[in-house]
Amino acid sequence: MPPAPIFFAARPDLTAAIGQWRDWLRGEKRASPHTLDGYARDLSAFTAFLRLHLGAEADLSALAGLKPTDFRAFLAARQADGLGRSSMARLMSTLRGFFKYLDRHDLLHNPAILAVKSPRPPKSLPKPLTAEDAIEALSTAGELHDEPWLSARDIALFTLLYGCGLRLGEALSMQKRDIPAHDAMTITGKGRKQRVVPVLPIVRQAIGEYVSLCPHPLPADGPLFVGARGGPLNPGVVQRQMRRLRMLMGLPDTATPHALRHSFATHLLAGGGDLRTIQELLGHASLSTTQRYTQVDAERLSRVYRDAHPRAKG
Repeated sequence: MPPAPIFFAARPDLTAAIGQWRDWLRGEKRASPHTLDGYARDLSAFTAFLRLHLGAEADLSALAGLKPTDFRAFLAARQADGLGRSSMARLMSTLRGFFKYLDRHDLLHNPAILAVKSPRPPKSLPKPLTAEDAIEALSTAGELHDEPWLSARDIALFTLLYGCGLRLGEALSMQKRDIPAHDAMTITGKGRKQRVVPVLPIVRQAIGEYVSLCPHPLPADGPLFVGARGGPLNPGVVQRQMRRLRMLMGLPDTATPHALRHSFATHLLAGGGDLRTIQELLGHASLSTTQRYTQVDAERLSRVYRDAHPRAKG
């Protein structure tokens, strides 16, 4: 079933401006459909709030007259609806981006939004698996299915996530023609930015085993990873398999497909990898994002010290 259309409670000039902004994001910023959908839902919530707050559907003139108190009232309303701090921060990022676009294209000028501070999202450290658990998870994944090709698929996918540090969406967007023939491959990540990642022989071997057993045709321009009926593999299926794997191995709830990517980075850092290289391998736009892994490794070192040093037990 196709997703329900997103409705904007706005006058025609504002609705048109929203459409122009989305076209600009799609064409100039190469935003993904998922990102565009998130922005649209944020603006839909904003226009719905303004219709109640102002007593009528908003237009560009109404947006130009908004005060900092109006934006704060919107945030308060969304918080009352149960929106978390991370979602609130993203919401304000959407609004700032939209108002910046309107200003640059001479549609309206309203600096009031700059006076509103975004809620700080909680800082959470990546939660990787231990190296032993990560390696065991790759082989144990094969025990989740009775059909050999499905077992091979899950092993190949999880080996790819851990062996190359891919996001789940990056792995599932790979096509048959993207199968690495050598020791490196090009991955298209967030914002359609490309990066080159090394590929271990064990990754190529796992993918080759899956492809040789898959009973469905895998055309060169079709998805590499497919579901039981041959269609594109749904991320929800992968998440469910990881939940089953957690139960089988007794792992915590933090052991998710994305945790394999965290494990990739953390284990590289523990093995002597430098931050700049890890940043490039992960496709992080900012080094500060990658630097979170130094805190993870520092915690690991402190734990080892506390457990092993004689003077730490006194």
